[in-house]
Amino acid sequence: MQIRDLGRCDWATTADAMQAFTAARGADTPDELWLAEHDAVFTQGVAGRAEHVHAAGGIPVRQSNRGGQVTYHGPGQVLAYPLLDLRRHGIYVKEYVFRLESAVLKVLESYGVTGHRIAGAPGIYVRLDDPFAHAALSGPADPRAPFGGLGKIAALGIKVSRHCAYHGVALNVAMDLEPFSRIDPCGYAGLQTVDLARLGINATWRGAADRLAARLANQFTP
Repeated sequence: MQIRDLGRCDWATTADAMQAFTAARGADTPDELWLAEHDAVFTQGVAGRAEHVHAAGGIPVRQSNRGGQVTYHGPGQVLAYPLLDLRRHGIYVKEYVFRLESAVLKVLESYGVTGHRIAGAPGIYVRLDDPFAHAALSGPADPRAPFGGLGKIAALGIKVSRHCAYHGVALNVAMDLEPFSRIDPCGYAGLQTVDLARLGINATWRGAADRLAARLANQFTP
């Protein structure tokens, strides 16, 4: 897998480039992994609803063809975009999402943080009261507050075209989290977001990006 470091770049330009790459690729086109950091932007997935954006202010809202609803990208967040031929890897979307989440869990583990999956809510979450505890989440979530005591640290959103995937995963490292309060993140009112810095982890964008790239490459090495 070829890894391309795009650095700080415009979200819309990157999204267009991913779509063009996927449209042009053939059966023998090597998979790639793009790493990026974006200027402040809200993106609406195909299931996004306007009412989930409360006060965008000066931050642009862009429509995306990825799955899911609204999220925020900004400086201090690692965007990892695997451009993969799923058929070549012999996997379907459910397994692909599982592997993306597994890579993030491994990155968090390398920082001493325990991440968690929530059924029906793709992404990775941490316990806000004790993000280093190893115990699994227990019991069914309270339907009145399914994310009670949890903060979302990584969001997923993908698009699959002709068995080929693009878009990917966003890991919050050390960023301004205030813009998340202007939206219902991923369509969930009141969902808290967190980054490694708020957990007391002194991580750099570069260090987190390298760790995530290594874990993703390991997940998708034939």
